[in-house]
Amino acid sequence: MINRRLAVFAAGVLAGGSVLFAQPAAASPPQSPQSPQSPQSPRGEKRAVAEGYGGAVSTVDLDAGRAALETLRRGGNAMDAAVAAAATLGVTEPYSAGLAGGGFIVYYDARHRKVHTIDGRETAPRAMTASSLEGVPFEEAVTSGLSAGVPGSVAQWEFALRRFGTISLARALRPAIEVAAKGFTVDQTFHDQTAANAGRFKDFTSTAELYLPGGSPPPVGSTFRNPDLAETYRRLGRSGGDWLYGGPLGAEIVATVKRPPVVPGSARRVRPGLMEPSDLAAYRVVERPATKVTYKGMDVYGMAPPSSGGSTVGEALNILEALPEVGPHEYLEASRLAFADRGRYVGDVPGVPLAELLSDGFAGERACLIGERAMAHPAAPGNPDGAYGPCEAAPPARATPTPAEGPETTHLVVTDRWGNVVAYNITIESTGGNGIVVPGRGFLLNNELTDFTFGPAPGDPNLPGPGKRPRSSMAPTIVLSGGRPLLALGSPGGSTIITTVLQILVNRWELGMTLPEAVAAPRATQRNTAQTQAEAGFVDRYGAELTARGHAFAPSPEIGAATAVEFLGGGRLRAVAEPTRRGGGSALVVSERR
Repeated sequence: MINRRLAVFAAGVLAGGSVLFAQPAAASPPQSPQSPQSPQSPRGEKRAVAEGYGGAVSTVDLDAGRAALETLRRGGNAMDAAVAAAATLGVTEPYSAGLAGGGFIVYYDARHRKVHTIDGRETAPRAMTASSLEGVPFEEAVTSGLSAGVPGSVAQWEFALRRFGTISLARALRPAIEVAAKGFTVDQTFHDQTAANAGRFKDFTSTAELYLPGGSPPPVGSTFRNPDLAETYRRLGRSGGDWLYGGPLGAEIVATVKRPPVVPGSARRVRPGLMEPSDLAAYRVVERPATKVTYKGMDVYGMAPPSSGGSTVGEALNILEALPEVGPHEYLEASRLAFADRGRYVGDVPGVPLAELLSDGFAGERACLIGERAMAHPAAPGNPDGAYGPCEAAPPARATPTPAEGPETTHLVVTDRWGNVVAYNITIESTGGNGIVVPGRGFLLNNELTDFTFGPAPGDPNLPGPGKRPRSSMAPTIVLSGGRPLLALGSPGGSTIITTVLQILVNRWELGMTLPEAVAAPRATQRNTAQTQAEAGFVDRYGAELTARGHAFAPSPEIGAATAVEFLGGGRLRAVAEPTRRGGGSALVVSERR
């Protein structure tokens, strides 16, 4: 593809040395990262970029990264290391991840040169119906037993280790147990997230006891220990997932969901949940076919429904590839169209037209709607019926509410010396989940069921239902070239996960940035909304021109917190994390020399 307008956008170098759109470079990856390093963390020094051999890890947290790295150095493979890191994030990033959450794994098996995906998404209890959330104020649902989905993380860890790993769950949990028992140093992010949740944490006896010692958030620089979680992990390692899915731990979770430990005298209305022990016993992990699109000769793999990540990222890439030129305007418009189709067709329902949504014919029909000016809001969904003809204007659409999605979640990427790759999104939904710690167990419950459409919304594919998995935007992504890994990435951020992943891919492969530049560059997210949310650096550079073309912007202090690993050839790896967003991430390699 020849990008005629790139020269117009190439002139701007943004603050901090990051370029959002730049003149294309050669297709081969540059060998020298040109990205600022992340600031030093109170937990130790974190680096945003690391290059080397033998395996690589990119996470938002240094302790979790070290857990993965130590697992690799002791002979474990990428899946072993990913589970070790995920469990450790349940200690150090407990408001984003934990054993009572869920997630999606995209995995490249180097031996068989095949991509697999593992769906560990939470499910609705069997008693939940399409109307269970109707009339419930969203803010009331967020902090309630009603929003707690049946957790999938533990089942996912066991399945992943059994199917692709080499170590036991007990072994994978050891680093997390050590961090929980000995403690970690509180950084600014942990303190700020605790403070932001203090108003609801104080209303639950178990949560206040753990996260508000003395009535206040732990101060920056203090050591935070979670002995209850350490013991929970020890018991989980000994007893396995049956302790949760049909055993005593599951009974404790159900009791907490049905009778939240509200502080006596609290004015907060806390709705009980619908979960039963039978819901836990019925939970199953699902191995699904990955989504796949071919983009600039590379194969881009993602997560299929109930995630909308793979379908929406893939459709937007196809739309962009069908255009004669790509710049900020085209990026925003392709995303707008893909989100219109996401809202109409994607959910945990039968008959999602996934093959057509990801077809070149449908992309061509959608791409022809992108003109010189921003489309009228809202963009209408297309018709992925397999019959694609000349470009025709889409019918007008009615604005429909977009379900809120928690901005948290976390993502990690791990690769090992054999070339296996894991891209793993983990979540408990909102920052702090539903705010309720299971008494004596040291972990928060999720509030994942708020990802459903509350309704009434007849025909919406994301209405709740018995055993249904809420639609997700998590988008763990692996890119292959010639059947071998080239890049793996993902991000937290609710529905902005999709645009974060899309923008990094466009930056790197369409617009020629190095991967550190592509991750550090300022972001904008258009999700078929009247205004495009954008970081200040994006608006400073492109706001005037894009506003003249009909775009409207709303400020966003921060979008996403990506982690990625790139394969540079000759066995050399580049791990890349955020230099500043969410306090900066952690990039590690097994060895800096071969």
